[in-house]
Amino acid sequence: MLPRGLAVAFLVTGLIAQPLATGAATTLASAGGHAPATAGFDTSAATDPAAICDRAAAEAARRTGVPMSVLKAISLTETGRKRAGTFRPWPWTVNMEGKGLWFDSAEAALAYADKEHGRGARSFDVGCFQINYKWHGKAFASIEEMFDPARNALYAARFLNQLHAETGSWGAAAGAYHSRTPEFAQRYQARFERFRSALLHEDANQIPEIPDIVLAANGGPGPSQAERINRFPLLQGGAGAGLGSLVPVGNGGGASLFGPRRGGEAIATGDLN
Repeated sequence: MLPRGLAVAFLVTGLIAQPLATGAATTLASAGGHAPATAGFDTSAATDPAAICDRAAAEAARRTGVPMSVLKAISLTETGRKRAGTFRPWPWTVNMEGKGLWFDSAEAALAYADKEHGRGARSFDVGCFQINYKWHGKAFASIEEMFDPARNALYAARFLNQLHAETGSWGAAAGAYHSRTPEFAQRYQARFERFRSALLHEDANQIPEIPDIVLAANGGPGPSQAERINRFPLLQGGAGAGLGSLVPVGNGGGASLFGPRRGGEAIATGDLN
């Protein structure tokens, strides 16, 4: 997740991360020194990387029934960058221990994450919906898999469905996706609502197949069977109220769905298997 409040963002060009976007950055960050890996997931929209997140959001919306405007607004709130006067999501985003970086390619982003992981970094987020490695790396076969836009989007959609059932509105669900601390949740929700208001027209043409719901209702096999069990720690009984979404919940129910963030900010993550 890009640091909010500080309004700092970066664009990585070559080996130097240069300050960009909403606020004046005060430092430059090196991102180099590591040979690029080859990302194995679909990057066929690489000429327009923003379209990769949009396409993943559309597929997740079709599968889960979460409004497309909700998923696209979440992705913008998490990774949005201004290009040619327009905010677009960015799939090759990494937040490394509180520093947000936008990379030009999947290979560069993966190489950077691998390099930092190799030096011992564990608290970092990746991809369209910013999955946190420290808390949820074990849910994936590799860091590369965590970057997969489709898996990022599908997990985010499933979790948002759970939060919508809990809170009763998509705005409140978005706030809870970010943090359980009201101050941070409300700030995030306000930004989310601004993005979503410009995307509501996309919901009119959305005709979801919702295979997750259909399979669960029919008792069918597959991932949706597991989803019938509440594996979201923050939604389980006994979770500590008011602790926010940024730390593991100490109730024996599994790891938190959020990674830690400066000032109580957090990112939803989770198991896609």
